[in-house]
Amino acid sequence: MNIQSQGNALIVSGVTELNATNAGSFRDQIRAALADGRNNIDIDLSRVQFVDSAGLGALVALRKTAAERNGKVRLINPAAHVQQVLELTRLHRVFEIVPG
Repeated sequence: MNIQSQGNALIVSGVTELNATNAGSFRDQIRAALADGRNNIDIDLSRVQFVDSAGLGALVALRKTAAERNGKVRLINPAAHVQQVLELTRLHRVFEIVPG
């Protein structure tokens, strides 16, 4: 996973799975990077091959963290199967999704 700063946003890329094994670490690393005053998070989901409920929970937790800082989380270019999961769980109504 790569985390870069751009203005008041963090750009997260290189994620291939969001599951029970790595969701906590994923969330914690991004929260730690937000400590320097950034409030928006852009997460590139184009390479994600698998997402489970723990991964979705991490995304929701990051949304809450960003909202507490008057920011937002944008999901960038989710793969088709990830987009389907977001729609089935109705999270596509919660997050701003930016197609690729």
